[in-house]
Amino acid sequence: FWAIYSHLVRPGDVSISGDYHLFKENIKPIWEDDHNREGGKWVLRLKKGLASRYWEDLLLAIIGEQFDVGEEVCGVVISVRFHEDLISIWNANHNNRDAIMKIRDTMRRVLALPPSALLEYKAHDIAASKAADVLDGGGAGPGTGMPRTMSERGYTS
Repeated sequence: FWAIYSHLVRPGDVSISGDYHLFKENIKPIWEDDHNREGGKWVLRLKKGLASRYWEDLLLAIIGEQFDVGEEVCGVVISVRFHEDLISIWNANHNNRDAIMKIRDTMRRVLALPPSALLEYKAHDIAASKAADVLDGGGAGPGTGMPRTMSERGYTS
């Protein structure tokens, strides 16, 4: 890991838009992959200047197995954009509420996120169908017992 990582340009130093992905072996960083299809992701929007530290802290937590539900974690992505950066953790099953909440809580702890931070969860099938049933902070998607998307106000970004 370090032999490769130490030669990468840090996200905060990238001058164009782009993504870095770190996923488990045999899992592609696309929601159409069989391992991701039934999953979702927590997304954290970052002001410019924070991406490199948060990204490295999250990578170390992932490879250091700090997530209690590590088998549920498929991978992590950082998306460098012009006005903001986005970090996301992808999980395998958007119906596994316990695992989703543990991932959120670990992400908040590992990144020492401020109370003003906002994390948003999105099920991948929303991206597939383009028909989001947006529920703020609760509710459930049809027949799943889980929200299709949810915002955790007061916890993160």
